[in-house]
Amino acid sequence: MKNSMQIKIGSLLSYLQMGVNILIGLLYTPIMIRMLGSSEYGLYNTVSSTIAMLSILNLGFNASYIRYFSKYKKKNDEESISKLNGLYIIIFMVIGFVGFICGLFLSFNLNLVFDQGLTAAEYETARVLMLLFTVNLTISFPMSVFQSIISAHEKYVFLKSVGILRTVFSPLLTLPLLLLGYRSIAMITVTICVSIVADIAYLIYSKKFLKISFKFSGFESGLFKSMLIFTSFIAINLIVDQVNNNMGKFLLGRYMGTTAVAVYSVGYTLYQYYTLFSSTISGVFAPRIHRIVNETNEDVNKMKQNLTELFSKVGRIQFLILSLISSGLIFFGKPFISFWAGEEYAESYYVAILLIIPSSIALIQNLGLEIQRAQNKHKFRSLAYVIMALINLSLTVFLCQKFGATGAAIGTAASFVIANGFIMNIYYHKKCNINIIYFWKSILKMSRGLVLPVVFGTGINILVDFNGATWKMFAGILGYAMIYVVSMWFFGMNQYEKSLLIDFTGKMVNVFRRHKR
Repeated sequence: MKNSMQIKIGSLLSYLQMGVNILIGLLYTPIMIRMLGSSEYGLYNTVSSTIAMLSILNLGFNASYIRYFSKYKKKNDEESISKLNGLYIIIFMVIGFVGFICGLFLSFNLNLVFDQGLTAAEYETARVLMLLFTVNLTISFPMSVFQSIISAHEKYVFLKSVGILRTVFSPLLTLPLLLLGYRSIAMITVTICVSIVADIAYLIYSKKFLKISFKFSGFESGLFKSMLIFTSFIAINLIVDQVNNNMGKFLLGRYMGTTAVAVYSVGYTLYQYYTLFSSTISGVFAPRIHRIVNETNEDVNKMKQNLTELFSKVGRIQFLILSLISSGLIFFGKPFISFWAGEEYAESYYVAILLIIPSSIALIQNLGLEIQRAQNKHKFRSLAYVIMALINLSLTVFLCQKFGATGAAIGTAASFVIANGFIMNIYYHKKCNINIIYFWKSILKMSRGLVLPVVFGTGINILVDFNGATWKMFAGILGYAMIYVVSMWFFGMNQYEKSLLIDFTGKMVNVFRRHKR
């Protein structure tokens, strides 16, 4: 299959995987929570987050493989590609061994993770979980090389198809075990088995269809040093991501216990689904951004105009989608979380709101990352995010002990506002040829469409009691969505956005008609 077709189908499969991931998560997570109970669910999330932080050991080497593969492929230097493959296997086997030692150390020093006393049974469960997650991490490091190889060859259809199957089969195999009374240990065991099967599929495909080979000697002089320099800022981003994504759970597990982790995890899960809607929209604009920068490199004013227009255009579309979800969560999040996860997770509503609202600043501006890369100005973002991680860590250590799960979310929210709301917006305006004032004026104009939905949402929360009335909640959500679309159409959207909606609706109608025939 030609690479262009691979890219198109691979992109569609990426959207499909996102949809499947969200759908399965929304259906599977509440069952898992109820089967495990809040304590073991929190225990499971604390251990998984702790081990996940060890993924920083890869130092971004995965991301650098494609760069060096492309360099040698352009010269048809198969010998150097074989040596590159061998070097990467060696690197990741060493990383896997280091990860295994770290995981083994944590498994037998659980007091470093759980300062609050667990029962003897909970400590034993935590130790087994830690060991199993360690095994999974150790295997995943060297096997991840084959995913990088397949991606470098642009065989996205196979890569994404296996990813979708992996997403589907893990919960499908776990669910019967949960219903039969097996618990978190069975869950991670199934995850390991599914991961191994997927990794073997990647390995076989790489060897049989891509005909890759490995050479473990005669490496190019200075290659490892060059890779290490290239991945240094990627490694910084990985560390920052792990602090922002997992440190809250780790600190809650240490200072407040597993129940607080469970509450935080429910809110954080909704936040994760929220972020997916933005990342899938912006990725397709990367080639256009690089083209604008390259073609207008000699005319800074034209570059600034073109980048600002594209930045604002995409940002408005993202705002249109994300403001529906975030505002809807504000008005209907409490009854939804009680219905979805259980009434004991009421505090998760505040966690979700505190994570989602501030993160929206970065999510409607995530085209800015590609703009920075195109202008080779992305190093500043890494430094800004280090500041964000340090603020997050210092605030969360203090606030989680005072206010539990909500306190951990406040620490993360504050770091989001400082780094994304202030630091990055000033940098965009001063250094990245984006008129950020024009952008926010454009977003403010679109915000007029929120007035009617906000009035409706406020009124329905005052007049309607959603407790124990699930049908009222879903009717309210449907009514809110309809009012939102109508209000945005008349008061928020411009002609370009209306034409996109009309075009999308027309395509959906045509698909439905063909299906009926």
